[in-house]
Amino acid sequence: MKNIPINDKIPELDVALDAVIKAGEIILEIYGEKYQTSVKTDNSPITEADLKSNELIKNYLSKTEHQILSEEDKDDQSRLSQETIWIVDPLDGTSDFIDKTGEFTVMVALVKNKKPILGVIGWPTENVVFVGLEGKGAFRYSNNEWQKIAVTNTSELSKCRAVGSRHHLSDKEKMFIEKLGIKKFTSIGSSLKVGKISSGEAEAYITTTNKMKEWDSAASYCIILEAGGKMTDMLGNDLTYNNENVYHQNGILVTNGLIHMEILEKFKELN
Repeated sequence: MKNIPINDKIPELDVALDAVIKAGEIILEIYGEKYQTSVKTDNSPITEADLKSNELIKNYLSKTEHQILSEEDKDDQSRLSQETIWIVDPLDGTSDFIDKTGEFTVMVALVKNKKPILGVIGWPTENVVFVGLEGKGAFRYSNNEWQKIAVTNTSELSKCRAVGSRHHLSDKEKMFIEKLGIKKFTSIGSSLKVGKISSGEAEAYITTTNKMKEWDSAASYCIILEAGGKMTDMLGNDLTYNNENVYHQNGILVTNGLIHMEILEKFKELN
């Protein structure tokens, strides 16, 4: 992979990139084989790929002194006293991995003072990587090239394209998207929804669930902000990270920024 065109990059960027790329390779090896699948206590699926990816990522990130909050590990809450931590989802979109849609990702974020300052998302099946670094912009690696990416400047809801979950889209969310007058809707797995908005291929992602956790959004948060977009909860509150309770209680809204307030206002009218 060519070097990402960022001057004065923090050393953690290369560590995170290496971890995400190598984890993607391990996941792809397992993807083509027979593998073990089991169910966690919250009824969500877990596979051998989640666990092997997690171990590899932890080995890479342990080169730094920062603690790690990962979906697949017991939460060591001593992290709460740390200014800077890693937040990891070693396989985002396990259901997509199992269903063989190819739409699963690896997510690593560096969080400082409760804000993601670095986000790296790998899409192993397509050899695509998204990166956001605070103050330096957002980038996508595809076709063996790095390109700077940015959100669209579309400000009319009727011209917007929405993306949503294939596995978790609720009737309430469907109805709300229709009410907004957004006619173009695409189902897509994992954090690729935010990747599409950051790359200018969609304008909005709306989820009202209270089941999203910090590792589901931390890397995406940095990427969408650096691409010029916005991510809040559905009440308009900014998201924070490295909290005792890792759940996002009030859903998530991701947009190109220009339509953000209008969607929030319309959501407020419904509730």
